[in-house]
Amino acid sequence: MFFRKRDEPEAEPRAPAPVYSAQQRSTLLAVARAAIEHGLERGRALAVEPARYGDPALAEPRATFVTLKRDGQLRGCIGTLRAYQPLLVDVAERAYAAAFRDPRFPPVTRAEWSRPGFELSVSVLSPAEPMRARDEADALRQLRPGVDGIILSEGPRRGTFLPSVWEQLPEPREFLAQLKRKAGLPRGYWSERVELSRYTSESFGAALEPARE
Repeated sequence: MFFRKRDEPEAEPRAPAPVYSAQQRSTLLAVARAAIEHGLERGRALAVEPARYGDPALAEPRATFVTLKRDGQLRGCIGTLRAYQPLLVDVAERAYAAAFRDPRFPPVTRAEWSRPGFELSVSVLSPAEPMRARDEADALRQLRPGVDGIILSEGPRRGTFLPSVWEQLPEPREFLAQLKRKAGLPRGYWSERVELSRYTSESFGAALEPARE
């Protein structure tokens, strides 16, 4: 049996190895962009037929988030935590919703889209797994900064942070406090009814060139 020496540092948590190839990532980003441009032209979501792409991995049910930024600032982010439809379809729907249905922002306009400064990213989520924590201190010990996306819920209140949020909130206590606020709970709140789940994500994105007229 192997025992770690007391003075030997613990290994840093690592994100899972990438699942999707450069070509698959490019396809997903292209579909996300096409969904937004279709929305600008037709005012409705883009219908995607996964079989036309000839890639079984892109037809598997997966949960995704699509994030839209402009000049480095959030411009829309919509996603789902439940995998119930093909990956390509989910990306198209989340991209359309991020651009036109995020209640925090007005819909993207054609004039805005024609100017530079947009960035588009896709996050493909793993299935969520429940965390079992005795109390908040135990939950904080279990968090893996930079790796975990976390779902926090209590009754009807619910919120999630993608793993990318660790870039803005690298300290576990503050990460959890802000997640509680997102779920509609006080930042210092804790009870035995709080439920936590964790997931990982594979995220990739690109700066967008303005669409040509």
